[in-house]
This record gives sequence, structure tokens and C-alpha cells, in this order.
Amino acid sequence: MAKDEKGFVIKDKRKFTSEGEVKKEAEVHREEKKGEEKAEEKRDETQKSEEWHLPEITFSSFVLSLSSSALLHFGQIPDPITKKKERSLPMAKQTIDILGILKEKTKGNLTKDEEQLIDNLLCDLRIRYVEESNKG
Repeated sequence: MAKDEKGFVIKDKRKFTSEGEVKKEAEVHREEKKGEEKAEEKRDETQKSEEWHLPEITFSSFVLSLSSSALLHFGQIPDPITKKKERSLPMAKQTIDILGILKEKTKGNLTKDEEQLIDNLLCDLRIRYVEESNKG
């Protein structure tokens, strides 16, 4: 073997000695693993508590979310990240069109309240779109 070449290393990873006693390295490794498991459990608990606070997803909340998105694109509410009001009529129109498609595809499958909600939102958003388009 040349001087530059490296060979391979054999590392004994057994946790017990030939007499059956626990190796000290194995005990240290076991304690490290317990610490990692506890940290992971804590992360999982935090994630579960964050999920617990999220509102329930219903058809109505989904439709309201889309309408809020349209209002954001009209520049009527600030972007939650940039805190700026930015206007994008093409994006508002696309969101309104998505709501229209959703209304058509769910026809006959909505409760009276859900149907009324989507109808009212679409009417309001379409009127706003016309008004915003006329502003230039």
C-alpha cells in the first residue's frame, strides 16, 4: 500500500464486553440517546400544541380564506408578511374565478348556509373587482 492511501478502520460497536458486562461507552451512548429522545418528545409536544390552536378547516372557513386572499390582492388589507398594501387585479380576478369554479363544482352538495355564503362573497367580490378595474 502506498503512503498516500488510507486503509480502513475497524471499530467495535458492541455494547458488552466478552464477560457480558456493559461497556462504559455504551452507557454514555445510551444516556445521549435518552437525551435526544426527550428533546424529540418535547418538539412533538410543541408541534401538537401549535396544531391544536389552528382553527377547524370547514368549507366555510376555506371559502372565507379565499375571499380574504382576494381582499389582499385588491390592496384592501395589508400583506401579513410585508405589512404593505399591494394591489394586483389579475391575482384578485384569479381568486374570484377559483371561488366561481368551486361554487359550480360543489353545486347540490352544499348546505343552505354554505351556498348563501359563497353566493354573497362572489357577488361582493365581483362588484369590488368592477369598482377597482374602473379606478384604473
